[in-house]
Amino acid sequence: MKPLWRTVGWMLGSSLVLPVLPAAENGGAASYHVYFGTYSKPNSRGIYRAVLDSATGKLGPAEVAAEAKDPAFLAVHPNGRYVYAIMESSDPAKTPGRGVMAYAVEPKTGALTLLNEQSAGGPGPCHLEVDRTGRTVLVANYSGGSVAALPIGADGKLGSAKTVLAHAGSSVHPTRQQRPHAHAINVAPDNRFALVPDLGIDKVMVYRLDAAQSTLAPHAPAFAALPPGSGPRHLAFRPDGKFVYVINELLCTLAVFRYEAAAGTLAPVQTVSTLPAGETVRPGFSTAEVVAHPSGKFLYGSNRGHDSIAVFAVNPDNGFLDGIQHVPTGGKTPRHFAVDPTGRWLLAENQNSDTVTVFAIDARTGRLTPTGQSLAVPSPVCAVFVPRP
Repeated sequence: MKPLWRTVGWMLGSSLVLPVLPAAENGGAASYHVYFGTYSKPNSRGIYRAVLDSATGKLGPAEVAAEAKDPAFLAVHPNGRYVYAIMESSDPAKTPGRGVMAYAVEPKTGALTLLNEQSAGGPGPCHLEVDRTGRTVLVANYSGGSVAALPIGADGKLGSAKTVLAHAGSSVHPTRQQRPHAHAINVAPDNRFALVPDLGIDKVMVYRLDAAQSTLAPHAPAFAALPPGSGPRHLAFRPDGKFVYVINELLCTLAVFRYEAAAGTLAPVQTVSTLPAGETVRPGFSTAEVVAHPSGKFLYGSNRGHDSIAVFAVNPDNGFLDGIQHVPTGGKTPRHFAVDPTGRWLLAENQNSDTVTVFAIDARTGRLTPTGQSLAVPSPVCAVFVPRP
């Protein structure tokens, strides 16, 4: 029986793209290196790797790909030859020149070789993304409440930041929203804008992106506002670029925005809970990651504390979400999860139980089914995919 969900919020009515990963609708199976970002406590040694067979969903075993301290979030270059990582515990005042790391991928083994490091432009970097052309790494600094843009050389190495922009303001939560906390940075499908959910000020900031020059500039309008106390954390574009889905950490909600690509503007259309009907936000509950399925038909969000993945069907016309399933992640604190490039498998990283669990995705309904696989990875908090030769 389909569960009942509650709608909780307000409701109001060309750059080069270099894809290297197969789309789900192409039906192709492939083998991938999966890289896991981790926290270095107490047993993690850095970035781990495993092999995923996308035909069977078989994953593992996990091995150290590169030793590093708190390489929490990872991003892959469009050409698949480089992986970038943030050092979440870094602070430019204490560790000048550190915070973002560039690695070269050894295609056959998946080993990572450190190319260089650069400053993240602020303390506490927590998220990064490579632009669609592979020229720029964009970084969100949680503790610093800022964003940065770093150029990428032809050899994959990082240059020093060309842009560092600080946010300003606060919101209503007495401890979590006393100042800005940029929590993620995402490039629009046409590569013209970058969107930044800031947990501390209840805004999604919008910046103009010049990938060729590796610069960001404030846009007008500069942001889209969320209800006070929402705590926007991460966001996902629908693959066609027409809608943006923002997951709110503090209220355990998902906000739907219509995205006007030409103007770089966001218009709110719906807000839904990520929790089952009858469940309320309580101490220890928060959301974490949001991912759009490659087909654009489904959306997934993770609940920490409740330790589940919420599954939604996406209305193709208006972008509205219809909740269809909650699935326990098989562990504690799913800070992140990822859908493989073929759209067949979902990998949930359970940070506080040191496991990665694999779910099969029904191509017709989007529903998740546990495969029974649980891979041991210490403090896993991110997963990215690179095709194997």
